Amino acid sequence: MKLRRDAIVVHILLILAVLMTIGPFVWMFLTSIKTYEEAIRIPPTLLPAIPQWRNYRIVLDKFPVGILYLNTFLTVTAVVIGQLAISAMAAYAFARLRFPGRDILFIAILALLMIPGQTFLIPHYVIMVKLRLTNTLPALFIPRLFNVFGVFLLRQFFLVVPKALDDAAKIDGCNHFQIFYKIILPLSKPGLSALAILTSLWTWKELMWPIIVNRSIDKLTLSAGLAFLIGEHTTYYEQVMAGGILAIWPMIIVFFIFQRQFVAGLTAAAIKG
Repeated sequence: MKLRRDAIVVHILLILAVLMTIGPFVWMFLTSIKTYEEAIRIPPTLLPAIPQWRNYRIVLDKFPVGILYLNTFLTVTAVVIGQLAISAMAAYAFARLRFPGRDILFIAILALLMIPGQTFLIPHYVIMVKLRLTNTLPALFIPRLFNVFGVFLLRQFFLVVPKALDDAAKIDGCNHFQIFYKIILPLSKPGLSALAILTSLWTWKELMWPIIVNRSIDKLTLSAGLAFLIGEHTTYYEQVMAGGILAIWPMIIVFFIFQRQFVAGLTAAAIKG
């Protein structure tokens, strides 16, 4: 009986957690089909009197949403490929190679995790100015190609791969690159998948950096472009929410498609860590 009561309590807590998670998304969708008066009404109304689907049309007419989607997809693809390649190679060096100062250097790199990301905005911007890349698409992804968390995550996977496999591969004549490409990477697919999904989510919702480095709206990502829906004097919140719905649905689909790989990767990393 006690176990049954405990199970009921756990299920109630899980249901409340789910409601707290999806609640903001439901509210955002309902607000996106309200009129301006309903969106700002106090006390707020839950359901619109008449669904205003034209809010989505207004957003699509105001902004080049197709170009913003394309810029975002290109940026996400470049950042994911770059981070996977650079983080994996750096993690392999810290996990499998021996060189002077390896552990001290790794601790110094991990220390970067304690520094707020906003601290690097000015240095990154100065670099982009020196390279004459401001207001270009490469400026969106070049500063994001290295990720300390990615190095740490993949290093945890690489550490538990038996080193006997390295020795066997060396006997067969493999060099370090062949060991890395043919042995380590295939055995670390959960970690690579988890890092790819996390990187996609982080890059997709990036707001501050694109607005800082680029000025033209056709050189912005989706989240940054839709930020211009916030007016200087008047903000049409129903249009802001419609823009938010347009911005989040691709990542929701990606997460539901790859959620098993995501959960398996993070679970394995936690166990191995």
